[in-house]
Amino acid sequence: MSAPSADAPAAARLRRPSDLRREIFARSGRAARADGPSPSWPDGFVHSQGDRSALMVLLHLASLTARRLLEVAQERRTAAACLEAVMGGVTASDADRALAGSISPDEVTSGLLSVGARLVAVGDPGYPAELLDLSDPPAGLFVRGLPLDELTPRVAMVGARNCSPSGREVAGSLARALAEAGACVVSGGARGIDAAAHRGAMRAGGRTISVLGCGIDILYPGQNRELLEEIAGSGAVVSEYPPGTPAEPFRFPARNRIVAGLGRALVVVEGAKGSGSMITADHALEVGREVFAVPGPVTSPLAAVPLELIRDGATLVRGPDDLLGDLGLSRAPAADGSGDRTLPPSERAVWDALTTAMAADSLARAAGISLPETMSALVALELRGRVRQAGGRYERRMEGGRA
Repeated sequence: MSAPSADAPAAARLRRPSDLRREIFARSGRAARADGPSPSWPDGFVHSQGDRSALMVLLHLASLTARRLLEVAQERRTAAACLEAVMGGVTASDADRALAGSISPDEVTSGLLSVGARLVAVGDPGYPAELLDLSDPPAGLFVRGLPLDELTPRVAMVGARNCSPSGREVAGSLARALAEAGACVVSGGARGIDAAAHRGAMRAGGRTISVLGCGIDILYPGQNRELLEEIAGSGAVVSEYPPGTPAEPFRFPARNRIVAGLGRALVVVEGAKGSGSMITADHALEVGREVFAVPGPVTSPLAAVPLELIRDGATLVRGPDDLLGDLGLSRAPAADGSGDRTLPPSERAVWDALTTAMAADSLARAAGISLPETMSALVALELRGRVRQAGGRYERRMEGGRA
């Protein structure tokens, strides 16, 4: 297809990512970031051990957000000089100034070592360069697990905490496919879609990164403590917050920008209107990441964010093949032969008739076979992992979609 002329009507032109970004931000009532370059961290911001110690203190100060610290760094140039500005009353709140005077970098280092964590400062070899696309990249990340530069390529996935069973299954299936294709799955460690994405990647023997909205030593939410420990053992858990920082609501939108920034693309699986899923999608669009969305029923509140994103130009994802194809990734063939299309006649009849969630008797009539034959076929298909029972009805599983 040839490129449209510069004077082509706006409606006739394909929208570029920058066009889509401006449109979404205009609807949300927020100004999109200007196309000009944002401030960047000065070379040598963390050059000496004194700078590293100063950064450990600076990262504790709530009034010195990443953006504000970046602004101060434009003038002061080093972390140590920024801390001097804090202690001299030039920046940060009075409370944070008092807090800064009470923090011992050695004690912070001991706390990190006690949980197997480390500080990766901007400019360090292990600092993800992708985060520098953000308008407010963190000055440092606390990391447990593998070096982040070993966990590439990365694809982020987010969605509803109170997700549906089908949403959980879709997220797990997509994450498993990404892992089988060699990608690292990035998410936020929350219950629901986040947890399903992490588990799907690990069950495929892949790697995953969880970005916390609290201190690196706090495994939140508590119900995912074992999951987060498993992620730290095989992938990485990261946070911009130092040890002891509690999980508070305002930290999670900030966390979402890191989830979006780490991935080369973002996949949204379910999200109610006004949820963190849209916040993460906004961040992804702002830094030029491709956004994918899994559609849901128009009557479902959980489909609000994916459907809005698709309407606005996000790429619709029907399953793993769509996602991998659009990302240019190839999944390794299943070692257990689950991709075999050959089914016995009764199972094939039931599978072909099961186009929506159905009760067993209705399915038997649709398949044209007896109820006992239908039940036997359903049991076999369940054992193959191709169908599941939910609320007295049977439905296809996404991972069984290649029967």
